[in-house]
Amino acid sequence: MTRSSSSLSACIALLVAIFGVMFLADSVLAIGLPTVTFGVDDAQNPKQISTALQVLLLLTVLSMAPAILLMMTSFTRIVIVLGFIRQAMGTQNMPPTQIILGLSLFLSFFIMSPTLNKMNEEALQPYLKEQISQADALEKGLAPLREFMLSQVREEELTLLTEITMKNQPSRQEDIPTMTLIPAFMLSELKRAFQMGFMIYIPFLVIDMIVASVLMSMGMMMLPPVIISMPFKLLLFVLVDGWTLVVGSLIKSFN
Repeated sequence: MTRSSSSLSACIALLVAIFGVMFLADSVLAIGLPTVTFGVDDAQNPKQISTALQVLLLLTVLSMAPAILLMMTSFTRIVIVLGFIRQAMGTQNMPPTQIILGLSLFLSFFIMSPTLNKMNEEALQPYLKEQISQADALEKGLAPLREFMLSQVREEELTLLTEITMKNQPSRQEDIPTMTLIPAFMLSELKRAFQMGFMIYIPFLVIDMIVASVLMSMGMMMLPPVIISMPFKLLLFVLVDGWTLVVGSLIKSFN
């Protein structure tokens, strides 16, 4: 009797569930599902751009922002040099990676501020005031970035890439395509950053060699020289005001 009652209860529960689903389905069909339409029309002025397009453009710019920051600004040289300092001192994760990235980011904004102000004055503000079209704004906004990259790019890297991508050597800098200028600028930044890193490594390497020679002469070969040399390297870096010297050299290297 118990089994039959439990089976009956299960059947009743199943029927209730089926009728409930059917009722909900009929209710949903009666209400109707909303549809979303998206249209694109030619805009006569910036104010006519739809909100959806503005959001799409903003998301696109945000997704490309890291690549733009790395390829077309001073960020690459700064973060590599600061990374070399941490490795040369042997402090492992001190300062933390977040601190190095944050300092590199703000130094990049500081160095790029004249270029950014020029882009704002010549491209963004006239476009917002409807004085120029979107295509003109992009062209005028790219010009200060090209000027900055051309002032920092090395002739060897620029010549190499123009020979690969172009049949004839351009007679003017304005004739160099942006897609050729960006990798040439990146190669130049990498070369300069490694040159500065080499110069930073030399004094710390001398300290390591002196400490290792002293420990060997004392017969303390089992003691790692890094443990003894690290305090001396930190002391040297603090006494010469290393962060100020490195940051000042980085900023002056872009002038």
